[in-house]
Amino acid sequence: MVYQRTERGERRLADKRARILRAARDLVAEGGWPAAQVDNVAARAGVATGTVYRHWSSKADLCAEIVATVSAREVGIVRAVADAGEPPAERLAAAIRTFADRALRGRRLAYALIAEPVDPEVEATRLQYRAELAHCFERILREGIMRGVFPRLDPAVAAACIVGAFMEALIGPLAPARGTGPRADRHLVEQITRFCLRASTGGMEEGA
Repeated sequence: MVYQRTERGERRLADKRARILRAARDLVAEGGWPAAQVDNVAARAGVATGTVYRHWSSKADLCAEIVATVSAREVGIVRAVADAGEPPAERLAAAIRTFADRALRGRRLAYALIAEPVDPEVEATRLQYRAELAHCFERILREGIMRGVFPRLDPAVAAACIVGAFMEALIGPLAPARGTGPRADRHLVEQITRFCLRASTGGMEEGA
């Protein structure tokens, strides 16, 4: 009986922790990192402020976990595209489009994860996010180089350049002060994809 009560207690703690994390993520998606003050998170989750601090030592610690959980989901989606059976150039284009499309659909959260000023603890997690994304693209590039689709570049360096390029291109349109419509978003995604693909293939895909 004691073990069962402990197990139920652990489930309750886990559920409460997940509820707090979800509340914090939703606040960031609505108003960026400034919206995720611990008092606001506690109110949204329906718990006392002290309960939040039982699970995370600081707001920065909580925000770092938001980056970690959201980025794990996004990296998983891009990785699934990268591991599909299409030719390397098609997978590269699809992975870039997928990331950019998703960022523009969830622009406030994406801006927070990509560009909004953060504490050093959160920035370290954000850099890891970029590294994991780059690794997905590196796998595509490495295969494409072996097949002669892409020029012989260092795939790790080229992948980092691709991630840097599409993230930089997204920062302005994702910024809270900017407002773009569906047509402009589609144009942006297409231009980002074409640029990154052309840079990766050296123009080979377009006969240049």
